Amino acid sequence: MKNLKYWLAVAFAGQASYGFAQQVAQGYQIDALRFSQTQPSGTARTLGIGGANVAVGADLSSLVTNPAGLGLYQRSEFSFTPGLGLGNTDATGFGSTTSDSRNSLHVASLGAAFVRRRPDADNNAWRGGTFAIGFNRTNDYNQRFRYRGQPDPSQDILQRFNDPEISVAFAEQQFNSGYQNLDGLAYGAFLTDYYPANGQPQDSVLGLSRPFEDTGRLTQDETVLTTGSQTQFDFGYGASYRDRLYVGGAIGIVSTRYNSTSTLTASEATPDGNTAFNSLTYREILETRGSGINARIGAIYRFNDAVRFGASIQTPTLMTLSETYSSSLSANFDRPVRVGGQSYTSREVSTGSVGFDYTLTSPFRASGGVAVVVGKYGFLTGDVEYLNYGQARLSSQGNQQETDFSSDNTAIKGLYQSAVNVRVGGELRLDAFRLRAGYARYGDAYRQSDFDRTQNYYTGGAGIRQNNFFLDVAGVYGTSKRFYSPYTLSTNNTPVVSVDASRFTTTVTAGFLF
Repeated sequence: MKNLKYWLAVAFAGQASYGFAQQVAQGYQIDALRFSQTQPSGTARTLGIGGANVAVGADLSSLVTNPAGLGLYQRSEFSFTPGLGLGNTDATGFGSTTSDSRNSLHVASLGAAFVRRRPDADNNAWRGGTFAIGFNRTNDYNQRFRYRGQPDPSQDILQRFNDPEISVAFAEQQFNSGYQNLDGLAYGAFLTDYYPANGQPQDSVLGLSRPFEDTGRLTQDETVLTTGSQTQFDFGYGASYRDRLYVGGAIGIVSTRYNSTSTLTASEATPDGNTAFNSLTYREILETRGSGINARIGAIYRFNDAVRFGASIQTPTLMTLSETYSSSLSANFDRPVRVGGQSYTSREVSTGSVGFDYTLTSPFRASGGVAVVVGKYGFLTGDVEYLNYGQARLSSQGNQQETDFSSDNTAIKGLYQSAVNVRVGGELRLDAFRLRAGYARYGDAYRQSDFDRTQNYYTGGAGIRQNNFFLDVAGVYGTSKRFYSPYTLSTNNTPVVSVDASRFTTTVTAGFLF
């Protein structure tokens, strides 16, 4: 599969940061970024304050951010957090903007904390401890975008087939022994043929077949759908020393599920009878499954009754990933096309499914935070998280030890940089009721880029606390910008689609104290 991706990188390269076309263009570097990034996660209480709980504690989200926060629990707790995500995209390409949407239901958090505290009469400096287990959704890959327009003939998909500097010249072998990339598929669908270069038959290059040379302007449409998520199951322990210093540790088991399906169609905008071309459909499907493990330790120091400082470090996450890729191309003709003595009015070819396993080590994370408690009226809090995406590393797995990822790892170091994620929030207490607000800014991972890929999240929430029961609700509105290229042209005229995405996620946490 890795060799297949490298051939695809030559045949179907792109400069964007989203979609499988970009993944193959950059080898496995886009995997390293996609599975290393996270989003605000946890209970509705934590989401309502922008995810800034490194120094807050007493919440099951502490398992993911700073397990020392478990030491602040006074009573045992169970909570469940379902969520609903409403995603919208506006994709601008070929002079027009197309809107699309994708919604999903999910479980954001589920877990329990078991507290054991010493009685006040006990003079032991270690006042108590909390063991917790929990499930948190740390990444949401559900999104769909679509663009549609009439590209200039110098930018359309047929121009890609007619670009000798891009096309891979071993399509004949693929025709006989199995298709591996877009050029092989185009040749197998009779859309391209070999032509002598420089008057030398041995220097033949691929170009558009003669029946399609006079094709006019196309209407081109593509839909890219991604689904899946990254979740983490944690178990950890936090302890309180003199109710002044809190320390803790946790181990996380990461589960990854990512699916991407892109469907590109092209048809004559105004059929004129000058060409045999009618339409084509090109589809790619990528499925990735994986699991991993990480660990984190942290501490919170209560400087006084009003001020707390927190810090935590998470080890790199070691993940094993398995992926399956397939692609197909179908073409319909306005009039029969003769090949090898046979006439065709349509043709469909595919690569079949190809699998590959590999290992990804994501970067370590370091976080620091401060919380200021304003008497009985609430608190303000802020976090800073540092990680270096350029430290992600790819390696072979199992029986595929011969695969060399050195070029990918070198490219990762050159492509990605360190980033700082900032989260701030606060809670206002009104007797049994709570009001919350927050903001999070996740920094751009790219070292050099003409595009700003910073992600912004605006959050708010409310809650009610009773003796043995609590109910919280939160809303998170996130925005991001991505850039997508369906294919590359050697003329520096590669089409680039701008994708403005927004997502509103609402979660509800119901919890019981015991």
